[in-house]
Amino acid sequence: MNGAPVRIRSRAAVALGVAAAISVVAFGWPLLVSADAVIAQGATAPWVFALLLPLVLAVVLAEISEGGLDAKAVAMLGVLSALGAAIRPLGAGTAGVETVFFLLVLGGRVFGPGFGFVLGNTMLFASALLTGGVGPWLPYQMLAAAWVALGAGLLPPARGKAELALLGGYSAVASLVYGLLLNLSFWPFALGAGSTSLSFQPGAPILDNLVRVVAFSLATSLGWDVGRAITTTILVLVTGPVLLRTLRRAARRASFGDPALTPGAAPPPPPPRPAPPM
Repeated sequence: MNGAPVRIRSRAAVALGVAAAISVVAFGWPLLVSADAVIAQGATAPWVFALLLPLVLAVVLAEISEGGLDAKAVAMLGVLSALGAAIRPLGAGTAGVETVFFLLVLGGRVFGPGFGFVLGNTMLFASALLTGGVGPWLPYQMLAAAWVALGAGLLPPARGKAELALLGGYSAVASLVYGLLLNLSFWPFALGAGSTSLSFQPGAPILDNLVRVVAFSLATSLGWDVGRAITTTILVLVTGPVLLRTLRRAARRASFGDPALTPGAAPPPPPPRPAPPM
């Protein structure tokens, strides 16, 4: 994270780690819960985590904002979030056509994982307000999108065609994983526990339930997930050369986190005068 234009403190990195652990539970509890657990018997889990996740996100966003997002970074965050909210209705997930995920990948790549995590949350939240997509599923969408952008910020260094190939491959994989994560959030209650070969089986081995949810995804949302992967990959490859160059130029000019170059900041102290000769 130290090479990113927008850096975050170690305490914010710890908060991200805690959010990662909680998100594993929020998305993956069907694979981990025992057969006699109360959460596996009812339909309360999505609501419990839908209420818990915003609190977790608020803590993480506060930590990152306090230590790494100055006024210039917040302005860039607002610009990218507004742009994503404006273009998302052009696709809105129809037939899997998603017009917002390429911005998450490119933004996270240029500005770093901490900025990407915040961007995924704010962009999905703003676009949900415009498209009427507010509901108990929104916190899951925000968190999954946040990890998509954060993952782009953690990719290894590359430039030119190698970087575009790296981002294109990551976009395809991340789009499919995003769909699988969202399926995990409601799959246990979609078909009824154990009623079909694709249903959630409380207490079954992890691999067994994982095979079931993957089969459920293939049967119900494969078209949308593949459409998202294709759309995101194409947009990254087409717009990447221009947007990466533009965003990196903006990052250099903004000098994020450099107080000496921040508008309104106090000027640096003058260098000490040399001692007079004896």
